[in-house]
Amino acid sequence: MSVMDIFDISGRKALVTGSARGIGKVLALTLAEAGCDVSLVGLHIEGLEEVADEISKMGVKALAYQADVSKKDEVDNAFSKTAKEFGRLDICVNNAGVSFQMPLEEMPEDEWDNIIDTNMKGVFLCSQAAARIMIPQRSGSIINLASISGHAVNVPQKQAVYNSSKAGVAMLTKSMALEWAEYGIRVNALSPGYMKTEMTLSSMSHLFPEWEAITPLGRLGKPEELRGALLFLASDASSYMIGHDLIIDGGYTIR
Repeated sequence: MSVMDIFDISGRKALVTGSARGIGKVLALTLAEAGCDVSLVGLHIEGLEEVADEISKMGVKALAYQADVSKKDEVDNAFSKTAKEFGRLDICVNNAGVSFQMPLEEMPEDEWDNIIDTNMKGVFLCSQAAARIMIPQRSGSIINLASISGHAVNVPQKQAVYNSSKAGVAMLTKSMALEWAEYGIRVNALSPGYMKTEMTLSSMSHLFPEWEAITPLGRLGKPEELRGALLFLASDASSYMIGHDLIIDGGYTIR
């Protein structure tokens, strides 16, 4: 197998959560451009259907299912429909997540629960659903979106619950990797640094100068700069890697 062949994922079947916009949309389009059929799962069906239209124009198949990743019945329904349509599932990207900034002493319990349920429980439920499809196949790649926030306490914003949820994703990734390795399922995490997305541009752009000042490369990243890492983790190029958290952050966490 040539060095280019090990990155080839054409014909594989993928599912990406939280793929109506931002990083999730970029990752879904990347997999489609690489030749995968892609199932899009998330809360905002209109956005998912728009992305599905883009993907269909690439000559591959696209599905769109509305689901809250923190609700087991909705997750199971989306994954079972995907498996029925595609016949299998080779790649699962757990991207769906939410963030919230507030001092801990003021944090409402329901906000804590929402972030933990979406960011951590959602990864558990979606990975579980993916594994139940992949175990009989004895193959598959699960990629969980963690964050630099699972490695370092971000400043100046106060977001302890988000940081905790992403640290939990990193450890859950290791635990799942160990349990499912015997079935040929590889589980890894991808941890982005500060990125210019719709969310950060609309609500956190005032923090950009501070973030850039403490990032060695001196700038924020673009979601498109995660594409190479995604293809690596999704393909046979990473066939001997499990339980790893791949950090793409412009050097933020090496300070």
